[in-house]
Amino acid sequence: MKIIPVPCLEDNYAYLIVNESTKKAAAVDPVEPEKVLKAASEAGAEVDFVLTTHHHWDHAGGNEKMREQVPGIKVFGGSLDNVKGCTDQVENGTKLSLGNDIEILCLHTPCHTKGHISYYVTSKEGEDPAVFTGDTLFIAGCGRFFEGTAEQMYQSLIVTLGSLPKSTRVYCGHEYTLKSLKFMLTLEPENEKMKQKLEWAEKQLEANQPTVPSTIGDEFQINTFMRVDLPEIQAKFGAKSPVEALREVRKIKDNWKG
Repeated sequence: MKIIPVPCLEDNYAYLIVNESTKKAAAVDPVEPEKVLKAASEAGAEVDFVLTTHHHWDHAGGNEKMREQVPGIKVFGGSLDNVKGCTDQVENGTKLSLGNDIEILCLHTPCHTKGHISYYVTSKEGEDPAVFTGDTLFIAGCGRFFEGTAEQMYQSLIVTLGSLPKSTRVYCGHEYTLKSLKFMLTLEPENEKMKQKLEWAEKQLEANQPTVPSTIGDEFQINTFMRVDLPEIQAKFGAKSPVEALREVRKIKDNWKG
């Protein structure tokens, strides 16, 4: 299994998941189809289907063009989201496969949008799994609560995504890492892991390299949104529960001018 990030628009990521034995690929959020198809061609792969995380135009906006470019292609999207160009709706627990050795599990991770889907990908080759989190989980961040509640985001981040193996590679929908870490350090200035990750991210971006992937294990160390179960984090915000702390962190972030 090879994963290729494809930078799109100003700061979006589309991705190609390539089955290296069959050279078939799945495209995640191919908002600029030409770029994604070019990357597939350069990798000697053929795009078999599309995985859409949510209905926002900067993720689903390339689906119809993709269908024009690749006649008969299937476009998957969440059943509770009105995904443009969707041919096949998926639910929490829907299983897809890319050849015989790559399995894709659809996880309903609502809040940013009500039908947001994250795609958990495992390979029989014994590689670390990967999860494509769209705008639910960012490196050191999470999406705005456009269509949901703090309770839902807690469920999506901590319960659903947080229960995946710690080695799971996290591929998110945007290159927000630098700004997100700078914000996190205003909340946890003593957090050494955050400082190290910020230094690393600065070097990556200077070298014109992406900051994806992170891992689920990393996020529990550098992402305050994922750390709200810790009593010391709740205490920082005068919160009496993890959900209350999460709501407070999101409120502060929404008003942060950084």
